[in-house]
Amino acid sequence: MSTVRRRTAVATVAALALAAGLTACSSSSSGSSSSTAATPAASASASASSAKVSGAVTVFAAASLKETFTALGKKFEAANPGTKVTFNFGGSSALAQSIVSGAPADVFAAASPATMKTVTDAKAAAGDPKVFVRNTLEIAVPKGNPKHVAGLKDLTGIKVALCAKEVPCGAAALKALQAAGVNVTPVTQEQDVKGALTKVELGEVDASLVYRTDVQSDAAKIDGVDFPEAAKAVNDYPIAALAKAPNAAAAAAFVAYIESAEAQQALTAAGFQAP
Repeated sequence: MSTVRRRTAVATVAALALAAGLTACSSSSSGSSSSTAATPAASASASASSAKVSGAVTVFAAASLKETFTALGKKFEAANPGTKVTFNFGGSSALAQSIVSGAPADVFAAASPATMKTVTDAKAAAGDPKVFVRNTLEIAVPKGNPKHVAGLKDLTGIKVALCAKEVPCGAAALKALQAAGVNVTPVTQEQDVKGALTKVELGEVDASLVYRTDVQSDAAKIDGVDFPEAAKAVNDYPIAALAKAPNAAAAAAFVAYIESAEAQQALTAAGFQAP
């Protein structure tokens, strides 16, 4: 074989070897890329699976949240088949004490930071509580406002129901009355805002200081009177999953739902204010 032919053959073999090598690298690189692309999808699938919750969820919540949370609880159950939300509504201070004393609960939604602090000080909350709504006071009066109550000063000399001072609505009422320079001696002090509202419904008192949301939810039976000093006694509502929650995953999911746009819209429609 001539020298030229030998050189041509060698070059041809080298070219073929190089092409084969490039093809192998390309296949290997492509296979690696496919494997990498599949990893996020698998992770997302696993994440979605872990996001599913089920079982019982026990929520301790301020009495003023009763109507809205009851409706939201049903929506949460519908969105999470297999869950069952049970509520314990009452005065925030009493609920906080129950939690600290070991009552089994997954979530606590309080009507004031002070009552939530009872829980966080006892290290009974899982993480930092978040304020999800705010609420202001109104004067609740019987339909037609027979005593012609126009403001806090008109509460002197008539029968008034207030929440007890250790309850968030009672603490807020005292702030508002002090801001107005008005001294009111209530005929009854109730352990939660619904108790104070009921006294007006039954005609046992002429007026009561309750939340705007309670007046709105009971508009068929009572009227509400706004007063400027309410701006000095606005209550923040914090919520937290609890450290010893029997159903920690569902507790976290419920808290996240309450902070969602859907839940926030429902709370705003009920008269609550965005935080």
